[in-house]
Amino acid sequence: MAEAADFQGTSPSPARRWLLRTGALIAGAPLLAGLLQLSAAPEALAAPKAAPADATGTNTVAVSLDSLSPSAPTDDDTVTVSGTVTNRGKQTITDAHVGLRVGSAPLATRSAIDSAAKRNGFDQFVDGPEVGGKYVEKFSKLASGVAQPFTISVPVKELDLGADGVYQLGVSLSGQTSAARYDQILGIQRTFLPWHPDEADTRTKTTYLWPLISTSHLTAETGPGERQTPTFLNDDLAKEISAGGRLEQMLALGKDLDVTWVIDPDLLASVVAMTESYSVRSGSTTVPGRSQAVANAWLADLETAVQGKEVVALPFADPDLASLAQNGKAVTGSLSRLKDATDVAADTVENILHVEPNTEFAWPVNGAVDPSIIKVATSAGADKVIARSDSLQENRGLSYTPTAARPIGGGTTAVVADAQLSTAFQGDMTKAESSTLAVQRFLAQSLMTNLQTDRQRSIVIAPQRMPSASQAQTMAQALTTLQGGTWSQFQDLSAAAEAKPDPNASTRIPSASAYPKSLRKQALPKSAFEEIHGTQSDLDRFKVILNRQSRVVTPFGRTMDREMSTSWRGHAAEAQGYRDGMQSYLDTLTSQVRLIEKSETKLSGRSAMIPVTVENNLVQGVDLTLRLTSQLPKRLKIDGDDDAERSIDISGGHRESVKFTTNAKANGKVDVVAQLYTKDGQKYGSPVVFTVSVTEITPTVMLVIAGGVLLLVLAGFRMYTQRKRAAARQAAEGASQDESADSTSPDEEANTEAASVVHTDGVVHTDEGDSSAEPVADAPEHPSDPAPDTASGNTDRSGTGERVDR
Repeated sequence: MAEAADFQGTSPSPARRWLLRTGALIAGAPLLAGLLQLSAAPEALAAPKAAPADATGTNTVAVSLDSLSPSAPTDDDTVTVSGTVTNRGKQTITDAHVGLRVGSAPLATRSAIDSAAKRNGFDQFVDGPEVGGKYVEKFSKLASGVAQPFTISVPVKELDLGADGVYQLGVSLSGQTSAARYDQILGIQRTFLPWHPDEADTRTKTTYLWPLISTSHLTAETGPGERQTPTFLNDDLAKEISAGGRLEQMLALGKDLDVTWVIDPDLLASVVAMTESYSVRSGSTTVPGRSQAVANAWLADLETAVQGKEVVALPFADPDLASLAQNGKAVTGSLSRLKDATDVAADTVENILHVEPNTEFAWPVNGAVDPSIIKVATSAGADKVIARSDSLQENRGLSYTPTAARPIGGGTTAVVADAQLSTAFQGDMTKAESSTLAVQRFLAQSLMTNLQTDRQRSIVIAPQRMPSASQAQTMAQALTTLQGGTWSQFQDLSAAAEAKPDPNASTRIPSASAYPKSLRKQALPKSAFEEIHGTQSDLDRFKVILNRQSRVVTPFGRTMDREMSTSWRGHAAEAQGYRDGMQSYLDTLTSQVRLIEKSETKLSGRSAMIPVTVENNLVQGVDLTLRLTSQLPKRLKIDGDDDAERSIDISGGHRESVKFTTNAKANGKVDVVAQLYTKDGQKYGSPVVFTVSVTEITPTVMLVIAGGVLLLVLAGFRMYTQRKRAAARQAAEGASQDESADSTSPDEEANTEAASVVHTDGVVHTDEGDSSAEPVADAPEHPSDPAPDTASGNTDRSGTGERVDR
């Protein structure tokens, strides 16, 4: 009957309570069980969670535990719990109160914590008696559907905590309904209270990874200026680093914590790109970015935060190691791209943050490994792989959690993160109750790990790669308590990796068949790596012609790294769109250097010059070779051979006409192919095919021309004779006319008229009888040829003429 009185809310002394608990557990359990079944009715039994419309028994009231302070109390503390209670039943509840209940004994194992977290309903022997007395909050009534807040503060000494350990802490609501006029448990929520007031003899060395990783934001597109204004996919990164944003919270919280920073260099490079002029895509156009001040402030704060802390740099853009191992390693160039992403990581972090990062670690997604993933992870130079205990599982029945470092052969160390601690904050932490429960469960698991053995161990915690702002806040709350606790001490990741391995710990890497199917479905497909390889091949052909290769090679190279990013998991459509966008942009740049189409060309004679125009709409010069090939060399030869080549160097934004000498051997039509080549002999762009129509000059035509020339000579002779006679007549009229008549000789007049004749070959002859001739300037040789803006053979550099994006 004493325990029954406790159930109704009375509170005996601590000593008496301990005796009562012991007696109830050892001697009176059967009797008490029968009494409880009679007095508490079916509501006292564990019941599955029902829908609100059918809320009955211990599911009648929803108890929300929104805060618990302190999370890990000591002797002189007062535990304060607050939250809300909501009547989900149809009947009004009367004479209700909320109280705390402490489990009858500390939990014994880590698995017991997990089991307790899943338990529903109320069990007197497990949940323990109510503290009662003045440490309750009363409600005269709870109307259906109405939430009521509560706050209860209880001194630790009233909780009757015994030995060090993890205790269940329940918050229950007792009350009556019109259908049951007796006190009964109508709702309960339970959490965990870690209890270790004194300094532990042996503290667990704990490493917590604090990841600064984001999705891919930058594209390969840059502006035409010297600074090459970058273009972002969207303005999401600006939101993440702005006040209240995810990355701003990660930085603001992490700077006050004992953590190892794990940073993707691409994130730093992207924020640096925002510190000056940049563009953001908006539909089919781009708009200027305006977050330069935010970017500068975030980088400055980060540089300050990481000084004196360990910084681990992932390969650039955090490539998906599992996808590479499963689908990419067979595609040419994929592993070499991983090596390049690793090599550039250290320089990027050091140049921006002015700290020397550690690049020895590889981090497969969720720490899931198999032999091929380990091989790929270490192929780029890393000799330590961050795995997780739900992948590299213990198979020797250890009763404790072993040290994280495990030698797995070949000079490689697997650093095995604890799965339960690493996944503690993956849920929705926006609700206060979810956050509070996650913090208490995390601390409970951490303390229980320490209590497993007196042997000191090194534990690594690797949370999700991109925690939300609310998840980061919850993580920080838990770590702050852990840092001030009595059973844990911080350790860098590199120190954890170098710790003495536990000889009893498993070092067996799971087979490929054990890799989680859910993760395999999210991996980048083989086609993605094939597309990346195709883009690289196109880039290799394109860069050869450029005078300033770095303007293209660097942004495209980094963008191809981003195409392999782990962040694309679960976003297959977006990943495909990103790859398509980069390939399309490269195709656009490549097409800016091209041959101008030509229409049919007619040759009236055995020999002529054929111009071919090359256009360069890039903003930098290009070096190419132009080859002209006759398809019927027996009928038409070019420079005396089947084909001919010209080296061309065209400045950005210009076009140039290149002339070839042709020799016709017979009448008819001949197809001629113009093709650009790179300096290494690879075809560049599409060829231009045009037809040359050869018409031979016949004897009849020559006779007609000769007759015309004779008529011109006779006409000139007649004009000369007539003028000579006129001069003679004027001389006979008087000597006074002689001087004026002699002032202009007939020979000079004839020569003046003759000097104005432009011959049909397009050459102007001077009045001095000079045999040299000049073509009419800027006149295209054929109607289809545009006038070049750079004279053929002109060695002077053309103007910039920047008219395109690159």
